[in-house]
Amino acid sequence: MSGPIQQRDAECEDELLERVEAREGRTTTLGGQAVARVLPTKGRRTVGAWCFVDLVGPEDAEHPDPLEIGPHPHIGLSTVTWLLEGEALHSDSLGTEQLIRPGQLNLMTAGHGIAHAELAAEPPFRGVQLWVAQPEATRHGASRFEHVPELPQVELERARGTVLVGSLDGAVSDASVDTPLLGADLTLSAGRTVLPLRAGFEHAVAPVDGTVKVGPEVVAPGWLALVPAGVEELPVEARESGARLLLLGGEPLGERVQMWWNFVARDREEITRAWREWEQRTDRFGSVPSTLERIEAPRPPWVPGD
Repeated sequence: MSGPIQQRDAECEDELLERVEAREGRTTTLGGQAVARVLPTKGRRTVGAWCFVDLVGPEDAEHPDPLEIGPHPHIGLSTVTWLLEGEALHSDSLGTEQLIRPGQLNLMTAGHGIAHAELAAEPPFRGVQLWVAQPEATRHGASRFEHVPELPQVELERARGTVLVGSLDGAVSDASVDTPLLGADLTLSAGRTVLPLRAGFEHAVAPVDGTVKVGPEVVAPGWLALVPAGVEELPVEARESGARLLLLGGEPLGERVQMWWNFVARDREEITRAWREWEQRTDRFGSVPSTLERIEAPRPPWVPGD
């Protein structure tokens, strides 16, 4: 489950946050699945190094279309795949073939370049696809893949959940990260909960099920609550039926990223070079052991036609 970034997503800029603010995502389709894209969003390109968040689920729960995403490339990012329902098969140009189930984490780091494909193996399929922008220190390096079958659990007052990456209230994930980062899947009971945050992190709350009040803002699935750095305790409140949410955070990246299609770079020249190498089938991205059809890259809008 990954990408692509569309033009309206790529053009957003990071605005200074002074308080908790709500942003509405948008809906699209990806590989036959309905998608709510909540990051990038208006006024916010990144939260820490998180640069992309898609909530992927069947539009028709009784007759969902299969998830089929053929081989496609990435540079300069890590994909974080987290399933809520179903199973999916990941294949990549490192030779990896890995089945993922709910409660497990797939972490693929592109570095200089990688290609992969994804296929739903067990419906109904529902999950979250996230991207992490790699910093300058690692984004030109080797690609890698990591499957984490067991993740730490965290217990808070009126909240419990799983830490995907980073740490929360003493629960520490073994997943590798290139920058200080937090990702957690939390289930809230009805009532008010205070989430402990790191003051040096920016944070975001993305509801998955149910409506949540985050500080003064009320957000539902398909929305994102942005939390500025400096906040150490974040009050969140769920209604009687409870709620489930993603808590994301990280140190501000400090680097302006350029995003287009499935690439995260720093300028158009890098993206153009990666696009040409994918189209020319060079060795940069390798080959993927998949029966799915290879996805051809659209021409970048700034590159003149032949």
